[in-house]
Amino acid sequence: MISIRRHLHKYPETSYDEFQSAEFIKEKLSELGIESTGGQGGTGVTAYLGNGASGEGCVALRADMDALPIREQTGLGFSSVHEGVMHACGHDGHVAMLLGAAAILKKSFSGPGRVKLIFQPAEEHGNGAAQLVREGVLDGVQAVFGGHIDTHFKTGEITVDEGLICAYADPFQITIKGRGGHAARPHEGSDAVVAAASLVMIIQTLVSREVDPNKSQVITIGSFQAGTVHNVIACEAILKGTVRSTDEVYREKTICGLKRIVQSIETMYDVHAGIVFEQGLPAVINSTRAAEIARAAAWDTTSVDKVISQGYPSLGGEDFAFYQHYVEGCLVRFGAKLTGPSGPAHSPTFDFDENCLKYGAAWLAAAGWRWLNTNGRPVVSESRIIQS
Repeated sequence: MISIRRHLHKYPETSYDEFQSAEFIKEKLSELGIESTGGQGGTGVTAYLGNGASGEGCVALRADMDALPIREQTGLGFSSVHEGVMHACGHDGHVAMLLGAAAILKKSFSGPGRVKLIFQPAEEHGNGAAQLVREGVLDGVQAVFGGHIDTHFKTGEITVDEGLICAYADPFQITIKGRGGHAARPHEGSDAVVAAASLVMIIQTLVSREVDPNKSQVITIGSFQAGTVHNVIACEAILKGTVRSTDEVYREKTICGLKRIVQSIETMYDVHAGIVFEQGLPAVINSTRAAEIARAAAWDTTSVDKVISQGYPSLGGEDFAFYQHYVEGCLVRFGAKLTGPSGPAHSPTFDFDENCLKYGAAWLAAAGWRWLNTNGRPVVSESRIIQS
């Protein structure tokens, strides 16, 4: 698994461009004697384990496979050879884990039912899972399980929670059009930069003054583009950002508030302003039954005291949520904290403890096995009894 992870890390590919990654995954599955099918969502790979009939049940295990458009600065011996592309979120590890789980299940799984392996493209793009669902990847599937490497937790820890664990994510773009002019004569134009800068600051009052302080929410402007030279008043500014919410009511209220504020900027600064929301991500909401199976699988995988809660819901988005709109599911987190310094996820210095791979592989295999062998009914783990 370490070798697999390092190969994928060295040759990363961004959303919907994971062609070499897909071929590599298919080769590894073939080495295990597992037939696979490619092309789902363009670059996805799926495979089945087990010979059970469709009526005996089917559980899916999912790993995302895309990288980010980030220039790597880790200094690792297996750093990305693709300039400006990096596995900065652990998806290389997720693929290695699922291939490890496939090896475990190939050796020991004898039914009932079948396990479906889903190697999913374009999680970072935000709609890879939705595309696979549209193409029928969940046909016949009863439940889906997946996990995410998280360096906030120690290696060997697995977080399992029912309910909402990842936020709604709503990306947006704001375009402000003013009138350009000479920097020395601002009264002759309408400065798009001034209007946009004011808008950035006003937006922050939506969370601080219009959202219940007990509800987690954040608005971030991640991109501000305007102007070309120092002595020309910019006639256009483009802002790109995201709203992250853990409450559906305040999510809608904030989206309406953003539209209201953007509209008011037109009057305040004599500009034209508009906002467009892209396809958002629903929240990841783990079902009670799937979470219980996931917890029992975690007890099988690591010591009972290391099966913990992640705490407050993450404001990160995860398109795993699209699967949960159709079948029961549970997403967990695999602790992977390094002893030395490393950057956070989505940073150019991100790295994780590769010892987490064995826990992720074992958990994925156990979650799939437990769902099928209990028909989705939570059961007490034998290992938990022993360790208690």
